[in-house]
Amino acid sequence: MKFKTRLRVTFITIILLPLFLTAIAFCAIGLYLTSVQRGLPAAELSYENMQELMEATDKAFTVLKEQTRTDASKLSDKEYLHRINTEIARKSTDIIVRKGTDIYYAGNMEAAQAILPALPDYGDADLSEESGIYYGEFRRFVKQLDFLFPDGEEGSVFVVTKASALISRHLLVDMFVAIFLILIFTSTMLTRWIHKGVFHPVTELNTAMREIKEGNFEYALETGIRGEIGDLYQNYEDMRLRLKESTEENRENEKQNRELISNISHDLKTPITAIKGYVEGIMDGVADTPEKMDKYIKTIYNKANDMERLINELTYYSGIDNNRIPYNFHRINVADYFGDCVEEVGMDLEQRGIELNYSNLADPGTVVIADPEQMKKVINNIISNSVKYMDKSHGVIDIRILDEAESIRIEIEDNGKGIAQKDLGRIFERFYRTDASRNSAQGGSGIGLSIVKKIIEDHGGYIWATGREGEGTCIHFVLRKYIELQS
Repeated sequence: MKFKTRLRVTFITIILLPLFLTAIAFCAIGLYLTSVQRGLPAAELSYENMQELMEATDKAFTVLKEQTRTDASKLSDKEYLHRINTEIARKSTDIIVRKGTDIYYAGNMEAAQAILPALPDYGDADLSEESGIYYGEFRRFVKQLDFLFPDGEEGSVFVVTKASALISRHLLVDMFVAIFLILIFTSTMLTRWIHKGVFHPVTELNTAMREIKEGNFEYALETGIRGEIGDLYQNYEDMRLRLKESTEENRENEKQNRELISNISHDLKTPITAIKGYVEGIMDGVADTPEKMDKYIKTIYNKANDMERLINELTYYSGIDNNRIPYNFHRINVADYFGDCVEEVGMDLEQRGIELNYSNLADPGTVVIADPEQMKKVINNIISNSVKYMDKSHGVIDIRILDEAESIRIEIEDNGKGIAQKDLGRIFERFYRTDASRNSAQGGSGIGLSIVKKIIEDHGGYIWATGREGEGTCIHFVLRKYIELQS
């Protein structure tokens, strides 16, 4: 749930829920108290209720009783009665004075006329206990005091207390308690809801961020939550996965860089050691004939070329890492371009005693968009790799160009030592080497084929390898044809 919606729900709940529960509590408490008081004789009233009813009438009853003892004629003074009634009416208590069988005075005439027929006759009241009588039908508690008017006629004064006054006091107290409990319930419920919907997720996110800080990228958060919290969790998960991927990539790069340094150190050490050995031989006079001197100088030259090739590969590798390989694309005729390349590499292979076969099955007019220099690097790197791992006395390298409708496929196949099936999918990875021995004859940086893959992909093509161990390897790469649009 979104924060705005959650705040709206909280605001509405704070207002409406207490009002709703208060209304229910008011009705329930009122009905309960009314049902308790309605129709109950005094004997069935609870002790506490009876005490409250008696206390409400005691003060007025005591005053009137004292008056009958000192001067009963005062009870015939309506002004006096009115003054007493006014004082006690605030407590929902009224005075009724009966003379004979008629009402002489009433604080509430309508109520007095209704209850008068039910009131005891003169002399019937239990004046010894003065406990009073409860009239459930009228919901009135009555105390009776008999006296004689100045003219000698019998009279009775009744102190009448409404039971509803007791209900009102109980209702007030109970409603106060109910509202207090309702507010506690509402605040507790909303607090738990807000805690579960806001504070708990924030705490979880805080814990997750601490785990990230400590380098633990496996601490995942549930992303099925909706609203801002769900978005926050999803952003955390995206960040966590990105950091995890970046960290793993950095570790792999560090591992590869360490491997590269190790490879380069080994590969540089071999020609340097050879150069030093042949130079020392010359200095010590070992090359004492023109033939030996010529051999030593050519060996030194070849080893220096190996070092230059290795340094060039490193420079090129740096360009790949920074995406700064310079490309100059041109329209190239496939037959002419690959014919020249084959002629160029053929001379070197012939000197090494390796047979080169070339066939072009594409249309003579086939054109591709490519960088001639970079594409030449692709061919040279693949052939150089084939030569490096050639283990046959009669080496053979085949170059084939095949026509595939909208593209051409170039295949460069050798009959060398081949590549194990488990390694075929990884030979284009940077620094990956299938030979663990790293002997001087087959040394290398392990980045030649990764350079090839990068160049082919930058040309919009793709590359893969096939072959069998002990039989040879075939490198395939595909380039799209250039087709002019017909106007």
